[in-house]
Amino acid sequence: MKIRVNRDVLADAVAWAARVLPSRPVMPVLSGLLLVAGEELSLSAFDYDVSAQARIDADVAETGGVLIPGRLLAEISRSLPGDEVQIVTEGQEAVLTCGSAEFGLITMPVEDFPTMPTMPPAVGAVGGGVFASAVGQVAPASSRDDTLPMLTGIRVDIEGETVTMAATDRYRIAARTFTWRPVRPDVAVSAMVPARVLVEVARSLRGGEVQVAMGDAVAGFESVGRSTTVRLLDEQFIDYQRRLTSDWSVRADVRVGPFVDAIKRVALVAERNTAIRLTFTQGQVLLRAGGGDIGRGTEVLECDLRGDDIEIAFQSQFLLDGLTGIETEFARINMESPTRPALIQDVPGDADPAFRYLVMSLRVGS
Repeated sequence: MKIRVNRDVLADAVAWAARVLPSRPVMPVLSGLLLVAGEELSLSAFDYDVSAQARIDADVAETGGVLIPGRLLAEISRSLPGDEVQIVTEGQEAVLTCGSAEFGLITMPVEDFPTMPTMPPAVGAVGGGVFASAVGQVAPASSRDDTLPMLTGIRVDIEGETVTMAATDRYRIAARTFTWRPVRPDVAVSAMVPARVLVEVARSLRGGEVQVAMGDAVAGFESVGRSTTVRLLDEQFIDYQRRLTSDWSVRADVRVGPFVDAIKRVALVAERNTAIRLTFTQGQVLLRAGGGDIGRGTEVLECDLRGDDIEIAFQSQFLLDGLTGIETEFARINMESPTRPALIQDVPGDADPAFRYLVMSLRVGS
C-alpha cells in the first residue's frame, strides 16, 4: 500500500474510528485500525460489539491494506506537522512520513482482523442536529451500572414519521420525541441501543443527515462518510409512556436560565447527593440547600404557579440534568405531592411537549 493524504483529514478520521477501540482488547488484533486503500481510504475498528468506519479521499499510488495499532496511530497523526502524510508498507512496517518526521510502525496480520459487520437495512434519516439534541436530552438518565444492561441503553421507538428516545436509571425517566424521514410510512421498529455508543455517534455525526439502520440484533448509523454499527441490548424496557402521562394538580412555569443558575449557586453549600428544596408559592419559588456543617444557601425566583403551594425536594444534579434538556425559554414542573415524582417538560405553547423528564422527589426532614 502506498498513499498520500491530508494530515488534518487523516488525524480526524483516525481519532473518530479509534474511539471504539477497547482499552483492554481480548485479542491483540482488536487494538488495531485497519486501513484499506482502493478508490478511497477506509479506516475501520471493531471490537465485536461496536464497529466504526471512516472513508476519506486519498491519493492512492498502490492499493492494499494494513493493520496498525490504533491508539498509537491516533497519537502520532494528531502530533504530525501540517504537511501531507505519506503511508507506505515495507515488509512488517507501515512507514508514515510527514515533512521531516518519519515513523515506522510494526503491523499486525490483516487476515486476523475480524470481518466487519454489514450495515442493516435503512429505516429512515434525520438531521444531525436534531439527532444530537435528542440523544443529549435523554442520555443523562441512562445508568452507568453494567450489572443491569437494560438501564445502560436508550430505547428507540419508531412509528412512521415519529421517533421517541427514552432512558431511565430507575430514579428518573427522560424521553424525547421528534419527526424524521422514514424509508416507508408504515415503518415500526423498537430497539435498545447502548447509550454510550449513541452519545459518541451523536457527537461525531451532527454535521449532516444521519441515516439510521436497524436489524434483528444490530443498529447502524451513517453520515458524511462515517458509519457505526452496534450490537443491540435486550429489548426489555419499562412502560415509560404510561409513567409520563398523569393528571397533575400543581404546575409551575419557571424561566430556565435563571433557574439553572440559581440551583447551581444554592447547591454549592449542599453536601454530595443531598437534597435541594423548592418551595413554590404564588408568584415565586424559594430554593434552599445546606444547613449542615458547611453552611446554607437560599434564593428566590419568579414563577407562575397553578394550584396549591407545595414544597418538594430533589437531588440537585438530577434536577439540573432535566432542566438542561429544556430547549424552550420556560420549563414546566408538574407536581402532585412532595412524595411523588415530578415531571419536567418544555413549554411549547399549544403543542405537545417534545421533551419530558420524570424525576423522583426526595424525602427530607422538617
